[in-house]
Amino acid sequence: MERERRARVFSGIQPSGNLHIGNYLGALKNWVAIQDDYENYFCIVDLHALTVPQDPKELRRKIREVAAIYLAAGLDPGRCVIFRQSRVPAHAELCWLLNGIARFGELSRMTQFKDKTRKEGTESASAGLFDYPVLMAADILLYNAQLVPVGDDQRQHLELTRTLARRFNHLYGETFVVPEPMIMKSGARVMALDDPTEKMSKSSPRPGSYISILDEPDAIRRKVRRAVTDSGTEIKASPEKPAITNLLDIYSATTGRPVEEIEDEYRGRGYGQFKQDLAEAIVEVLSPVRERALALLDDPRGLDELLERGAEKAREVSRPILASAQAKMGL
Repeated sequence: MERERRARVFSGIQPSGNLHIGNYLGALKNWVAIQDDYENYFCIVDLHALTVPQDPKELRRKIREVAAIYLAAGLDPGRCVIFRQSRVPAHAELCWLLNGIARFGELSRMTQFKDKTRKEGTESASAGLFDYPVLMAADILLYNAQLVPVGDDQRQHLELTRTLARRFNHLYGETFVVPEPMIMKSGARVMALDDPTEKMSKSSPRPGSYISILDEPDAIRRKVRRAVTDSGTEIKASPEKPAITNLLDIYSATTGRPVEEIEDEYRGRGYGQFKQDLAEAIVEVLSPVRERALALLDDPRGLDELLERGAEKAREVSRPILASAQAKMGL
């Protein structure tokens, strides 16, 4: 009997900045866990990185670095498709088709665009930054993905994807699957170590705000030791204690232990021992990933070949979906 077809999942990470513990806990760790349950397409979204100027040599290096981290974290190219977005031209082609039905007002209301342009203004923002959500929609719809792992910051973009899929289907006939969000487990939203009101960012100019997956163990220990805490000494998660709540959430997601259990263990013990133990828990989880990634980076040709094999699979799957959309629009 033919095996029942698994639901298709699409997700990706930009090759910019430094992948951090939030990316590992909120995305990579969960992607690894679902490899055998779904038909997975995990992309390095290098076209998205071009919404702001990039140094070409650094971008190429970062693409390989992300690929190495994907593999080091446990993604298996024999069980999922790993590829570079730019090596599948259909992403950009479908984006242009969707631009014909996306509305200016919808894009102007995207929270991420408004946040990113609040400080510098819209005059200096690229058209690509404004159009980013349409390219994201093309990424997902190009594979007829039923499920998309998303954190809170991408929910609005996924809702636009759903809107565009429904609109296209209404205008031109049933073409795209309307994707559903796949809400991942704990660790999906890790806040900055130096400012718990701000999400941890891989593009932050403040190295002390994040823990990179490739940080050396001593750097991790130093960053955790310097992480801001709240007034008082009680180790308790609450809205009034955002800093310690963030650290507890990281501890819980890293070890798999409930926050309440960790609170009980450190009741009356103060921040010092708690931070020391948290740092060691993070080192234990990230160090093997770091070591495997660095070993893989010693073979850049091997990484490039692996990504190209994945791109060929992605092109094969996406080609008929793009062709169907083109034909229905009269092209």
